[in-house]
Amino acid sequence: MKADSSSSSSLNSRMRLRNNHGVGSSSQDWPPFSRHRFSALSSQEDYRSEESEEFGPVFIQEPDDGIFSLDSDDKKVIMNCEARGNPVPTYSWLINGTVVDTEADFRYSLIAGNLIIHNASEAIDYGRYQCRAENSIGTVLSRDALLQFAYLGAFSGRARGAVSVREGQGVVLMCAPPPHSPEIIYSWVFNELPSFVAEDSRRFISQETGNLYISKVQPSDVGSYVCQVKNTVTNARVLSPPTPLALKTDGVMGEYEPKIEAHFPQTVLAAKGVTVRLECFALGNPVPTITWRKMSGNIPKKARLRKSQAVLEIPNIQLEDSGSYECKAENTRGGTAFRGHLQVYTLPQWISMINDTQLDSGEQLHWECRATGKPRPTYRWLRNGEPLNSQSRVEMMNGELIIHRLQQADSGMYQCIAENKYGAIYSSAELKILASAPVFSTNPFRLIATVGKDVSLECRPRASPKPRISWRKNDRRVHASRRIMLLRNNTLRIINSSRSDEGSYVCRAENQFGSAELTTVLLVKEPMRVELSPIRVEVTVGESVVLSCKVTHDPSLDVSFLWLLNNQPLNTQQEGGHFEYIQTQSSTADLMIRSILLKHAGKYGCRAQTSADSVLAEAELLVRGEYAKTNPEPVTGNMESAMAVELNPWVEYEFRVVATNGIGTGDPSASSRAVRTKEAGICHCVTFKHYLPGNGSRAHNNLFFFRPQPVSEEFQNGEGFGYIVAFRANGTRGWKEKMVTSADSTTYKYRDETFPPLTPFEVRVGVYNNKGDGPFSEVVTVFSAEGEPREPPSEVQAFAISSSEIKVMWKPPNPGPGRPQGYEVSSWKDMEQEEMGKKKRTKGNETTMLLTGLDGNTQYLISVKGFNSVVQRGIHKTLAVLYPVYLDQLLH
Repeated sequence: MKADSSSSSSLNSRMRLRNNHGVGSSSQDWPPFSRHRFSALSSQEDYRSEESEEFGPVFIQEPDDGIFSLDSDDKKVIMNCEARGNPVPTYSWLINGTVVDTEADFRYSLIAGNLIIHNASEAIDYGRYQCRAENSIGTVLSRDALLQFAYLGAFSGRARGAVSVREGQGVVLMCAPPPHSPEIIYSWVFNELPSFVAEDSRRFISQETGNLYISKVQPSDVGSYVCQVKNTVTNARVLSPPTPLALKTDGVMGEYEPKIEAHFPQTVLAAKGVTVRLECFALGNPVPTITWRKMSGNIPKKARLRKSQAVLEIPNIQLEDSGSYECKAENTRGGTAFRGHLQVYTLPQWISMINDTQLDSGEQLHWECRATGKPRPTYRWLRNGEPLNSQSRVEMMNGELIIHRLQQADSGMYQCIAENKYGAIYSSAELKILASAPVFSTNPFRLIATVGKDVSLECRPRASPKPRISWRKNDRRVHASRRIMLLRNNTLRIINSSRSDEGSYVCRAENQFGSAELTTVLLVKEPMRVELSPIRVEVTVGESVVLSCKVTHDPSLDVSFLWLLNNQPLNTQQEGGHFEYIQTQSSTADLMIRSILLKHAGKYGCRAQTSADSVLAEAELLVRGEYAKTNPEPVTGNMESAMAVELNPWVEYEFRVVATNGIGTGDPSASSRAVRTKEAGICHCVTFKHYLPGNGSRAHNNLFFFRPQPVSEEFQNGEGFGYIVAFRANGTRGWKEKMVTSADSTTYKYRDETFPPLTPFEVRVGVYNNKGDGPFSEVVTVFSAEGEPREPPSEVQAFAISSSEIKVMWKPPNPGPGRPQGYEVSSWKDMEQEEMGKKKRTKGNETTMLLTGLDGNTQYLISVKGFNSVVQRGIHKTLAVLYPVYLDQLLH
């Protein structure tokens, strides 16, 4: 079995301003140094904060796993580490938990936080490295980084004996590879280079053992065989001594049942997201056929069979792919099977992390970190880089940390580590214990209240630890009673205040670092009364009215007025001169309403405000309207009828009669019963807000739609009201008409699959009722929808330009209907589904895009789609491999 990651993935350190969550390391293989060439040294000064506030170290860059080639001419290894902090951090390094003495050992040197190893060797320098960043606030440890060395030894020079078998017999030729690191690739040379053994159903090279398996030897197989191995990092190759293969002359081997010689282990462990390869090959005559099955459920659809079904390859392995797998070898003489269990593990991943915290001394700290993983992660804690142990005040259990009765000595940098046997992740935070004397941010001030109201006197000092609070009035201590309460937030609350509560109140705050006082002068005034008159008034359109607001209040307080209409502030400047605000004296304000309109009817409010109180008084204004005209001729004597003219058809009206003589006009009569006028044809055109092409539909056969301005019932002139939509393609003579029978309709869509996208149409809309058709609107030209994009972008290219950025370029599709209005670029990791990726759109028809915020050491898939208002379509994918500095070849 082989389980390898489709890309070398790195968990990048995350920068914070005041918050840092560390990241993890694992036992996965990482890109070699010869390709990685850790990033160039950078200065701490580049990241120094302008702020004066001190804070603990926060990692900007942590060391990564790497493989260094012993064949490299450059014998120098650079382990990167950088942190920000105030004061600027200092650095040290640990290898396998032991501090590296950079002063005593000339092979080690530090530049900023980076560790340089000169004349690196596997015997001394192989191991796990951690960077330690420290300042006066505290210390943090980086994730550990595994440093390995790539090499490939030579085969033993001892001659290998010849192997003799009968024709038809199976044979296994042993490779016995030399010492090497990391993994190697096996191949076999037949007789001489460049003739390599071609694998098929009869011949198989195991990438686990390196052995060559021939299930049924033929005369053509006779010859000399050499095993070649290649180092995956250094690309170095070495050849074994030849192994001669000869045929015995004592006869031909008869048929026999299969025997499985190469197979995957009984237990296969694989990290989530990698590609798993299970091997199975058998000797036999006739040549056996290999089949696979999963004992519980089906083999994943993404799985592929390689090398004449001798290898089952499962990419992007997931937890649900776990289970027992069986390979079966069969021929006409019988069959045999092998079964093993595939177990998928996952590195720890954070669910919740710890954050910077400030607490008062004496308080309790409660931090909790949670992570997922398989096996389930365990947790441990560090304080300033050292293990934190349970003691009388400190409790640690299942990712929780509780420290009781905090002390100044508890300040520092804390790290929660979640780990299983496959990796560990770090979350870091600073704990700051505050210590300061009480300080009030406000100066002594005056508070004015009214008799009978509740009063709250606040006391909110800044202090750490929390101060003790006491109150006094006129130098006498204030005690709680049924009417006076000291709330938990230190506010002094007086219920149903009276004039006797007036006085000077002092809040005193005190802790071990000092004390401070805040004085509040309380004045209690008589409540204000507001009268608005008239309370209810009825007027006719065009008349005027005055609303008068009078206030009775304490003369020592200034009063202001605010007018409202239907609970909204009234802006007299925006009402076309109908309103005028008149204040005749300090305690009286009038509102003049001139040439009243129907819309001026409603509830008016006058709010009077002082520094002690706010009171609202309200009045109602009713406005009568004139909807029918009377006979304009003079009316004399006791005339008892009149003719109302110029009314709207099919509308209900009510009438009132007013008597007038030389003295004046009397009150109107009560309203008559409702009378509806007769129906009539429609004599006016309908108007529209929009004429739009059918963009937004899913196909181009949505030609267009319209949105009419609603026609109110009083202008429909009768029952059976509706719309007539008439249209024709430009250049044609006859009109097509469609009836919209609902008066409430706001849209109409027309579909016709025979027209191509962007076909121009002439459209007009009319109205009708039971009395006949009304006139049509003016003719408007609209276009059918543009249609969906038919071709994808072409020549998509992607270039990694840094450890977190990829530049994508493409060419637009050929011009034509359904042209894109823009492009959408998606990027997702090779082990993820496309739906989980990030999407970014161009602002217009741009043909380049810079993708930022990507993870280093990660292989990404990229797709480019053209889109318009109809649909998104047209995909072209490309593959980009991204390393922190080394830019691997980009595959298309």
